[in-house]
Amino acid sequence: MTQTARASLPALGPDAGDWRWQLQHAVRTTDELAARLELTEPELAGARATEAAGLPLLITPYYLGLIERGDPACPIRRQVVPHADEARSVPGDLADPLGEQAHEVAPDLIRRYPDRALLFATDRCAVYCRFCTRSRLVGAGGGARSDERLAPAFAYLEANPEVRDVIVSGGDPLAMSTERVLALVERLRRIPSIETIRLATRVPVVLPQRITDELLGALRPHHPLWVMTHFNHPRELTPESRGALNRLADAGFPVMNHSVLLRGVNDDAATLAALFRGLVRERARPYYLLQTDPVRGSSHLRTPLDTGIRLIGELQGKLSGIALPKLIVDTPGGFGKVPVGPDYVVERAGKMTRFRSPRGVEVEYWDP
Repeated sequence: MTQTARASLPALGPDAGDWRWQLQHAVRTTDELAARLELTEPELAGARATEAAGLPLLITPYYLGLIERGDPACPIRRQVVPHADEARSVPGDLADPLGEQAHEVAPDLIRRYPDRALLFATDRCAVYCRFCTRSRLVGAGGGARSDERLAPAFAYLEANPEVRDVIVSGGDPLAMSTERVLALVERLRRIPSIETIRLATRVPVVLPQRITDELLGALRPHHPLWVMTHFNHPRELTPESRGALNRLADAGFPVMNHSVLLRGVNDDAATLAALFRGLVRERARPYYLLQTDPVRGSSHLRTPLDTGIRLIGELQGKLSGIALPKLIVDTPGGFGKVPVGPDYVVERAGKMTRFRSPRGVEVEYWDP
C-alpha cells in the first residue's frame, strides 16, 4: 500500500506522536470524513445517519492513515467507516446480544461467569468500530466512570470473593487518562480476592501512541495485569502497533488477542494466518477468533458460522498451536462462550474412536 493511496491527512506536526493530539484531531463528522476519503453513496448515507443518531463516528489520524482513500473494500475502512447497511435489520439482530443488561449485578458491573466479572470503566473509545457489541451505549455521554459512580460495583466485588478475575472494559479503559486508569486499578487491587485484572483495549491497534512509558510505569507495580486487545487484519500490524505490543511485553504485560471474524475483512485463511503469525512474532497470543455478535446494524459484516469452522479447519495443523486461536460463539442472551470447530471424529465404536487428522488421514485411537 502506497502512502498516496491512503487517506488524505492534515499535515502531521511534531505532536502527532502524542496520543492526546491523536484524539483531539480525530475525524468525528461526515464532512471531515468526506474530505479525507472518496466516500461511496452508501458510506455517505451511513455517515449522515450516524450523525443524526446512532453509533458515533471517531477515527484517529493514525488509523485513518491505514485506509485506502479510494477503495471501499479496504479491510481497515470496512471496520470503522459507517455504511447505510447499518440501518438494515435481519432476523436474530439484538441491541444487547450478550445479555449484559440482564446480567448487571451492580451499575456498570456485569457478571456472566462464576469466577469473573466485567467492569465498564468508560463509554468512550479511541475509535468506534462499526460492529461494536456495545453500540447501544458507547459514546453515549459521561465518559470515564468515577470511583463514586463505581462504588456499588466495588462493594459487590468485596462481598463476592468468588470473583477472582475482573475485566476492565467499556468503551476503552486506555482511552482514559493515566491518572484515571491508575486510580481504577489501585482500587481493584485493594480487594484481596481479585487475583487478576484484565484491560480490554483496542488502543494498541488504533492508537499505539497511547502505550507510553508513563502508562506502563504507573501500572507495572500492580501486576498481574493482562492486556486483551483486538487486531483483526495484518495491515494493522504496523511499526507503531508492533512497537506498542513490544513495550507491553517488555513491561511484563501478557497480551492476548481477540480477532472478530468479519466479512470482507479477514474471512480467508491466508489473511488470518498472516495476522496470527504476525501477532506471535510480537509476543501477543491469538486467543479467540470470535464469530461476530448479532448486534443490530452489523449484519453486513457477519459471516455464516460455517465460514469460521471451515477457516479453522484450513489452519489446523498448518499453524503452530500458539498461533491458532479458538473459534468462539458468545451465545446470545449472555449464557457464555462456546468453542466451535471442525468435527474430527469419524466414528465411535466401543473403545475405538476413529479420527480424521488435519492431514486427511483416518487414524484409530483405542481407549485403555
